[in-house]
Amino acid sequence: MAGITPIYLDCNATTPVEEEVIEVMTHYLRVEYGNAGSQTHRYGSAAAHAVRRAREQVAGVVEANWEDVIFTSGATESNNLALLGLAAAAEKIGKKHIISTQIEHKAVLEPLEELVKRGFDVTYLPPSEDGAIEPDAVRESLRHDTFMVSVMHVNNETGVVQPLRAIGERLAGHPAVFHTDSAQGFGKELNEIRDGRIDLISVSSHKIYGPKGVGALIVRPAQRMPRLRPLTYGGGQERGLRPGTVPVHLVAGLGTAAELAIRDHAMRRQRCLAFRKALLAALTPLHPTIHGDARKTLPSVINLRFGEIDSEAVMLALKDLVAISNGSACTSTKYEPSHVLKAMGMSDAETYAATRWSWSHLTPFTDWSALATRIRALY
Repeated sequence: MAGITPIYLDCNATTPVEEEVIEVMTHYLRVEYGNAGSQTHRYGSAAAHAVRRAREQVAGVVEANWEDVIFTSGATESNNLALLGLAAAAEKIGKKHIISTQIEHKAVLEPLEELVKRGFDVTYLPPSEDGAIEPDAVRESLRHDTFMVSVMHVNNETGVVQPLRAIGERLAGHPAVFHTDSAQGFGKELNEIRDGRIDLISVSSHKIYGPKGVGALIVRPAQRMPRLRPLTYGGGQERGLRPGTVPVHLVAGLGTAAELAIRDHAMRRQRCLAFRKALLAALTPLHPTIHGDARKTLPSVINLRFGEIDSEAVMLALKDLVAISNGSACTSTKYEPSHVLKAMGMSDAETYAATRWSWSHLTPFTDWSALATRIRALY
């Protein structure tokens, strides 16, 4: 970029790619560039080995088996495969009730809208004011015809970690399939996502310092899980669920990113906490309102507002210092109230004032004094 480059604080939208990931991807683009489906020569065998290794690396994050990993183009496709790929099985047994939440990403909400058009009944649970879903609300919404429960791992706007283990406990004895969109939490929060009651886990590579264009759906084998049906056809790759030539360099990049997420987890967390502490020290004198319980939020994100100062004004004032956003990257081009913050009970004016700040272990510190001065001038 020409001129002054602002500090990138939009890591919930996408992250920079780790150098080790780039090195691995470059290897499979330049050296071992074979097709993993070609088993007649060394190039194909090397590619197949890389894909198998990547499955092991991704599965290791959630303590699953490597056979459970299906590679996709990203969490959006994984969510679609999880939700729409089981629709026929649900219809066959006459169970067409789904429990989800009002704070899901559009990649879950829109497939659910499609299922409603097909005659499914969806219960959308609201969060509490702290941004988390109440586990008891899930239990109270269960019905005899509930086929699936889909609750995100970490909210993409507030960073609030959802109580997946507690929800899993409330599902004890019920055959409902349990799915989570882990795009924002995979590799960042490890306890909740490792609950064995979760049947389906959607993963995105570019949220954990891997390449864009690849993700995974982790399908834990369970008696309650009927067979998934593919959404596209044309080959037998990925157990017949995702046909097409496997992009070995992208898959290997995701695998490496997943391995690094475990290896460097403690270091990343400490660096993100240090950044958060410095950021809050600079902003606290301005008396911001923070959205979401800090005790339940990832250390790498904060959603806040400065009174009712419009978020566009804040972003414009800071554009040469920091790059922040005012919501989900999938909807930030549309100037409309955040459905997540509205679900938490905020007014339109309050949601229009909200800004999301998200960073990583790679993020350098900024000029905190200049940052505070710019914002103070807006009051």
